[in-house]
Amino acid sequence: MSKKVAVVIGSDSDLETMKPCIARLQSFGISTEVRVISAHRTPAAAEQFASSALENGFGVVIAAAGKAAHLAGVLAAYTTLPVIGVPIKTSMMGGLDSLLSMVQMPKGIPVACVAVDGADNAAILAAQMLALSDGDLAQKLSAFKVQMADEVAEKDRHIGEKL
Repeated sequence: MSKKVAVVIGSDSDLETMKPCIARLQSFGISTEVRVISAHRTPAAAEQFASSALENGFGVVIAAAGKAAHLAGVLAAYTTLPVIGVPIKTSMMGGLDSLLSMVQMPKGIPVACVAVDGADNAAILAAQMLALSDGDLAQKLSAFKVQMADEVAEKDRHIGEKL
């Protein structure tokens, strides 16, 4: 059975930003479960979810949060699974506050982190992690890379025709 990816958002307002992540995971055929869990308002739920994530069939956890974006770090504290943080853009600092909350983790509790609002890259990174032990998924990722290159080559041809 293939491993699932958890997409955990700190608030339902983060869902719109994370829709490309969910869609990308599904495009690779990765089973995805989306949860709303707050590091600060529901810390016991965060602990319970992360502590049981491995036994519940997850292979990677993606955590998205803004402002005091501690969700990824809290989840990482309670699991040995890889955790990918997606800092959500904020009105105060444009997401830099969220980014720093995720990347400045203490020794022993790593969180991989993508760009502010980098939902699509979080999904691709999760797929790459799972593909280390899933040959079919590795082939899908290879095809995805070829498709991206083909799209750029097509755009290059169109630019040449316009000039």
